[in-house]
Amino acid sequence: MHGPRETVFHPSINRPNLLMGGDRELVLGAAMISALFIFALMTWWSILIGVVFWPLTTSMLVQLAKADPKMRDVATRSFQYKAYYPAKSRLSSRSIGQRRAWK
Repeated sequence: MHGPRETVFHPSINRPNLLMGGDRELVLGAAMISALFIFALMTWWSILIGVVFWPLTTSMLVQLAKADPKMRDVATRSFQYKAYYPAKSRLSSRSIGQRRAWK
């Protein structure tokens, strides 16, 4: 025991949870919405919308996952902090004060 103890982790533990190259939950949600348009409404325009919506959203989600696989998690977490850390561009901007209790 000359060096620090090392633990080997399997690569699948650190890999992001992607489906078809995009975030799993968002890809499945887009698939459900396009299936809703295609099978629930059953008109020619809704089928066209569903068939166009699926590849567009999937390609956008793949590009989003290539940029940062954890982008959705960071964005949803930032919505929680929006009231606490508003964007202020000047030193003379008005402060909103502090909260008295955390949720």
